[in-house]
Amino acid sequence: MKHEVTSQWMGKMQFNSLVNDHVIIMDAPERVGGENLGTIPKPLVLTALSGCTGMDVVALLRKEGKELRNFNVVVSGELTKSAPMQYSAIHVVYEAEGDDAMQTDVLRVVNRSQEDICGVSAMLKKAMPVTWEVWFNKIKVFDNLHIMELNPAI
Repeated sequence: MKHEVTSQWMGKMQFNSLVNDHVIIMDAPERVGGENLGTIPKPLVLTALSGCTGMDVVALLRKEGKELRNFNVVVSGELTKSAPMQYSAIHVVYEAEGDDAMQTDVLRVVNRSQEDICGVSAMLKKAMPVTWEVWFNKIKVFDNLHIMELNPAI
């Protein structure tokens, strides 16, 4: 099995990419010759990670008959200052809301996604640190960023 994406140049700096029969518009800001009609490409890496791990969490919980009231995945990437500009570290924040009894389940499935299932995270971890934290009902209940800082071998 393989994935394939076709990106067609639409003029100036715009490219339209066909991904699984869906069009994603990429463009550059006006200051660099684009028209700002779509996202710049690099944040799509963060988007892929948020979707991959977010879908894991929702699917694993649903498989157990559990539903969250609200769920967001916020991904930030730290860019290098010199060319080629690239992400040097990525941090994922999981914001989940649900019945208090689900807190342990959420922590378990987030960990499973990050350690065993999410292919996007696995690829990115080969190139840079990927850290995460979990907020449950607006309280931070897990943060591996400080664990990573204390033991970089993790």
